[in-house]
Amino acid sequence: MRAGPFDLAIVGGGVNGCAIARDAAGRGLAVLLVEQGDLASATSSASTKLIHGGLRYLEHGAFRLVREALIEREVLLRSAPHFIWPLRFVLPHRPGLRPAWLVRLGLFLYDHLGGREILPPCRSLDLSRDPAGAALRPDLRRAFEYSDCWVEDARLTILSARDAARRGAEVRPRTRCTAARQVDGRWRLRLEDRTRGEIQEVEARVLVNATGPWAARFLEEAVGTRPPARLRLVRGSHIVTRRLFAHDRAYIFQNEDRRICFAIPFEGDFTLIGTTDRDVEGDPAAARIDEAETDYLLGAVNRWLRRPAERADIVWTYTGVRPLYDDGATAAQEATRDYVLHLEGGSERAPLLSVFGGKITTCRRLAEAALARLAPFFPGAGPPWTARAPLPGGDFPWDGFERLVDELRARYPFLSGGLARRLARYHGTRASELLGDARRLEDLGEAFGAELYEREVDWMVREEWATTADDILWRRSKLGLRLDGRARARLEAWLAGERRAPPPTAVDVQARA
Repeated sequence: MRAGPFDLAIVGGGVNGCAIARDAAGRGLAVLLVEQGDLASATSSASTKLIHGGLRYLEHGAFRLVREALIEREVLLRSAPHFIWPLRFVLPHRPGLRPAWLVRLGLFLYDHLGGREILPPCRSLDLSRDPAGAALRPDLRRAFEYSDCWVEDARLTILSARDAARRGAEVRPRTRCTAARQVDGRWRLRLEDRTRGEIQEVEARVLVNATGPWAARFLEEAVGTRPPARLRLVRGSHIVTRRLFAHDRAYIFQNEDRRICFAIPFEGDFTLIGTTDRDVEGDPAAARIDEAETDYLLGAVNRWLRRPAERADIVWTYTGVRPLYDDGATAAQEATRDYVLHLEGGSERAPLLSVFGGKITTCRRLAEAALARLAPFFPGAGPPWTARAPLPGGDFPWDGFERLVDELRARYPFLSGGLARRLARYHGTRASELLGDARRLEDLGEAFGAELYEREVDWMVREEWATTADDILWRRSKLGLRLDGRARARLEAWLAGERRAPPPTAVDVQARA
């Protein structure tokens, strides 16, 4: 492992930390990114998986945030059309909730606030005629439909890190920064490699605290300073059920408490329902959905669905803790989703930039803003560049996914339609690099189930820092929904020692990049 000195050391391998690492590395800076667990192992793999402006934020007057997020929808869609794609949302209307004129006004602003170019505009629906009405209660007659985007959130994080490494960054998952002290105008970091049990010290000119829900704790325990801002930790829980409706559009339902709830097609055979907003006390890693949240989510969708969802329909649940900047809002759902960048140090003290708040949609813009704040310390760094640069595998037109699948099947005719589609979704144009010279299915090695083969697992280990079954089944993919315990055990055994080579070191990764 390199000891530095680095220009920039980033602590936190969530979506914001990886986006900052990617941006900085692309400007020619020497970057180190460390993460105490797996990349995207916390909040960044536990979102509602939407690239969206935040329709409900308009009610709170967050026009700047909504505008920035609406612009970013299409920027991100163009940069990663393999795992980001347009999604239409159906908003049914009934008397007694937000009036129709207010909904129409909000959707008009939503269509025009962000300079929409790709996504289709909103429209009204007659639910007695539109297929979206078939899954809803028969008394519902009217709905509105608008556009946002879906994202594989963990893959956005991991492929941002992959691109950072390709541009020279050193990425070290499972490495905890246990201490950060200023020595001779630089940061000296004490790093603990949690896989090998090794301790190392490295130096960096600037330190970025992108630890998400642990941002305040990192400052107190590792840096030894008082947090400059308060974080409000808010738990967002989701349930995944068997598929509740046949079409490929999502629903956004209004609740009587003025919150909203999504029901979204998920991984082909399932429906994702979320989310809740509950304040969290204690360790964010211990946050789990409770019975009250499960009841709330089921009740929220069952007020609208023709066939109610039941507990027996639930196949998976997950919870993420959002590190929101505490703006003093009374209710958790009213707390700002905007981000705050706090910079301290400079002339005599080594700079420290802390990231508070934010949402997955604005991760790229947050990274640009972070580099703008740090520009005085790096006068030789390059200009902003990420707005027009594809993420790994995303170098094809935003509307060219079906063509990519067809090309993959033509080159590798032994692939089933489902496998070709999934490989294109996860890996984009790099799927051909993954498959290499394979000429038949047997060339892909051991089959673990659900069309997951040894060659793809080996790719995720070599190229995407995976080391455990959970890394592969729940973050690099969602195949955990389809593999049983026996298949998981086979995968764990392969990862534990049956593969042909050990996981790469950070130096190996940088050398390949």
